[in-house]
Amino acid sequence: MNRVWLYVFGAGALEVLWVIGLRHSSNVLEWTGTAISILFSFMILIKAARTLPVGTVYAVFAGLGTCGTVLVEMLVFGEPFKWNKILLIAVLLTGVIGLKLISKDNEQQVAKAGETQ
Repeated sequence: MNRVWLYVFGAGALEVLWVIGLRHSSNVLEWTGTAISILFSFMILIKAARTLPVGTVYAVFAGLGTCGTVLVEMLVFGEPFKWNKILLIAVLLTGVIGLKLISKDNEQQVAKAGETQ
């Protein structure tokens, strides 16, 4: 996996932090941490989108953020565990992994086009 995909996964992890922060922040320090997470999440996402296909980057970012947020809410904050949610998360992750695998072909095509110029 190349470094740019690590940016996407890092931005997704930060998305989980700021989404949870939006719901659970209760003081200035927590809101500041949430705002910083939003800022860095999108800065990293923009950096990744300069190299990878924007649609794929955003879909992976949103999918990872959604899955991570639901799982953290269930595991840490006592959200009720439902098999329907787990099944839908698995379907979402399957789509995210599929997009990443397909975009690998696109990355190679972009790299080859850059070499010929």
